[in-house]
Amino acid sequence: MCWFILNCSKEKYFRIDWMKMIKLDLSAPRVKNSIHIPQRWIFALMGFLGLFNAYAMRACLSITITQMVVPTTHEFISEDETCRFNDTISTNTTVYPDVTSKGIYNWDEALQGIILSSFYWGYVITHIPGGMMAEKFGGKYTLGIGILLTAVFTLLTPNAVTWGGHVALIIIRILMGLGEGTTYPAVNVMLAQWTPPEERSKTGSFVFAGAPLGTVYATTVSGLILRYSSAGWPAVFYFFGSMNVLWFVVWVFVCYNNPQEHPFISEKEMKFLEEKLSDHTHKKPPPVPWRHILKSKPLWALIIALIGHNWAFLTIVSDLPKYMDSVLKYSIQNNGYLSSLAYLFMWIGSLITSFIADWSIAANYLTITQVRKIGSTIALIGPGLCIVGASYAGCDRVFVMVLFTVGMALMGTALPGIMVNVLDLSPNYAGTLMALTNGISALTGVVAPCIVGALTPHQTLSEWRLVFWIVFAVSILTNLIFLYYGSGKVEYWNDPEFVENDRKENKKTVKDVESK
Repeated sequence: MCWFILNCSKEKYFRIDWMKMIKLDLSAPRVKNSIHIPQRWIFALMGFLGLFNAYAMRACLSITITQMVVPTTHEFISEDETCRFNDTISTNTTVYPDVTSKGIYNWDEALQGIILSSFYWGYVITHIPGGMMAEKFGGKYTLGIGILLTAVFTLLTPNAVTWGGHVALIIIRILMGLGEGTTYPAVNVMLAQWTPPEERSKTGSFVFAGAPLGTVYATTVSGLILRYSSAGWPAVFYFFGSMNVLWFVVWVFVCYNNPQEHPFISEKEMKFLEEKLSDHTHKKPPPVPWRHILKSKPLWALIIALIGHNWAFLTIVSDLPKYMDSVLKYSIQNNGYLSSLAYLFMWIGSLITSFIADWSIAANYLTITQVRKIGSTIALIGPGLCIVGASYAGCDRVFVMVLFTVGMALMGTALPGIMVNVLDLSPNYAGTLMALTNGISALTGVVAPCIVGALTPHQTLSEWRLVFWIVFAVSILTNLIFLYYGSGKVEYWNDPEFVENDRKENKKTVKDVESK
């Protein structure tokens, strides 16, 4: 698969034929854009939709699995440990016209945790190769082909489950993760090429907001499909897979690796981007300075902060629908709506705080480092407090959902806080750094659902309370480390001249040692 992405990244399979078809000559004078739509905005919109669709494919299983499994029953559970409502309609007892839509798979909580985490087994593998390919060949096809492959495996999911049960589902989710692992590194490479520093917080946050909004979309639409579709749960995977194939077709025609390759960009925008990006962003930087990167304290502080953020975010993404189904006993339709509400507020929180962050930096009220650390503190501590509070709110449905929603809104500050911090540290190696930071932190997606499955065999309030306390403890510890070591300054090893001189000195040292 990596070989396929590598060759397609060179665009030799796509670009030549398509350029002939639409008769474009990239060496010709640039076409004047009479509509005056900045092409960096077009990229931002398509990048947003890319993450939006990618997360929709990733998240749709979290709610769909509640309809795939046989309802679990547990005897001798105290009434204080479970919620009972007069209006409860078990989500797994909904009658569908098609037998495949009923809960027919006997997967216990531990196995469900493994299934939900299996996506990340593949996801972490292709991060670094994806980042390095995006830096060398461009992010356009590294991102596009990765999402296309994920879409294909999403479309194959119902047949795979019918044929091979949970084993086939785990394998197909691993393959989906392999495809989607290139997403963040490739997006970051293109952000570095298309986004000037003063627009970085809001543009980066807008693009990265595709993740929570994609989850909103997935949970809402999945709930509606599961409630009304005669095809049942397989229709969820067919729908989201098809939407991503459509996105890929649009993406390859309207987006380009960098402004220099874009045939429709205006001279004015080209000049603006060259002036703003020339200091720290270079088209062909030297090879990745791994020795200096791996010794960078701000980088490792960022990785640790992302571990804390992802632990909370991925726990909620994977398991909030299960909590609402098993503990709060919401119907499948309300489960989809209310789960979506939490992610919608996360997007609103990221949008508001992104503009505040850029305004604070532009007006010199706060430094970039201060903005990043304030954002990380709010994003890590706030949601931890809210979800712990939700576990003590017990069966008060309204109060629990208010706390979850407020917590997710506060989590939105992670986007202008720590998610864009990679671009601060090194625009030239943004793809590799995003691959390293997001790849390592994504390991929490392997661990967290398995821990939840192991700690909640009976789906009781006390079991979930322990899960939420663990999330809170991890958030506090990781944030303290970022506050001490984190930074918003460009690292010295981002400078190509420094990297080249360092390589020459190392070669000279090696030769001197060999001569002796």
